[in-house]
Formats: sequence, structure tokens, C-alpha cells
Amino acid sequence: MTNPNSLHGVTLEQIVTRLADYYGWEELGRRVSIRCFQDNPSVGSSLKFLRKTPWARTKVEELYLYMLRKHRLTFEE
Repeated sequence: MTNPNSLHGVTLEQIVTRLADYYGWEELGRRVSIRCFQDNPSVGSSLKFLRKTPWARTKVEELYLYMLRKHRLTFEE
């Protein structure tokens, strides 16, 4: 099980970068339906939007935690 403090010490920039590397922008835009992931995506534009939009940031953080849990299960099998 992932510790609820898994976000402690992880910056929003690291989260967005890791998600984009893991899923790719296209899949990330499908999983979290926000324009900054779908329309000419970049880390910079995503950070600007996510820092101003708490509901979107929450969705991105939840997806990041899901990715960590999924990744951990893959390695434990």
C-alpha cells in the first residue's frame, strides 16, 4: 500500500514530468481531461494551470499516486 505521504517532498513539476514520461501526453490528456494536457501540452503550461486550479491538481496528484501503486505492484509480482 502506498503511504499517504507519498507526495511529501515531490514537487508538482516532478509529478507532471513523471506522469508525462510514464503515460505520454496523449494518454495523460485522456486520463485527466484538462486542456493543458490535450492542446499543445508542456510542463510549463501545465504547472501554471494546475497551481491555479485545485480540483485539477487533486486529479493529477491522485493519478500520480495510482501510478505509484500500480508500478509497485508490477515490481512485486
